[in-house]
Amino acid sequence: MHPHHGGRITSSKELRISDPRTNERIRVPEVRLVGPSGEQIGVVRIEAALRLAQEADLDLVEVAPNSKPPVVKIMDYGKFKYEAAQKEKEARRNQANTILKEVRFRLKIEAHDYTTKLKRAEGFLKAGDKVKAMILFRGREQSRPEQGVRLLRKFAEDVAEFGTVESNPTIDGRNMVMVVAPIKSKSEAKQEQNAVRDAQRAANKQAARDAKSDSAAPAAPAAE
Repeated sequence: MHPHHGGRITSSKELRISDPRTNERIRVPEVRLVGPSGEQIGVVRIEAALRLAQEADLDLVEVAPNSKPPVVKIMDYGKFKYEAAQKEKEARRNQANTILKEVRFRLKIEAHDYTTKLKRAEGFLKAGDKVKAMILFRGREQSRPEQGVRLLRKFAEDVAEFGTVESNPTIDGRNMVMVVAPIKSKSEAKQEQNAVRDAQRAANKQAARDAKSDSAAPAAPAAE
């Protein structure tokens, strides 16, 4: 905690232009005050809002500077910044872990080949990766882009349970591409896989215990 008239403030070294104004940096006569638990206190003089924040040993943070009057909230600004940074880091990690997997089609693809490619794409999406669906045009096929769009839209419908279209079909040189993003993030997919694996292990252990108890049970007397 950094004292300011008996309250708190973040050191100037930690402040960035994008940061909201806090405490004495909020230079307006009146503010709409929100309490630490989200309770609406109403419009008060800035001096009263600062005093309430100081008494709670918390910060006064401007959360809606363009409102008339600006909206401020009493909160632990250091904790708020830390949690925001953690969320940003997690989002970046999920983004970095999301790999763009390619699935290639020919315009005149056989049904069994299409099914194989579809299953592969579903596997990528279930694992939390994006899929770049690509149609490779041959010769005069380039003059029939609407057929490529039709095939890619069918593909999008077939994988709709696991992914949503992030970018619509576009021409890229001699190819047509479309990107499908997974419905679940990489971390969610991983958690689900771990939960399934743990459930399977538990079931296997229970089956082993049941088999052991069955073999240890005394044999029933033979019927005369």
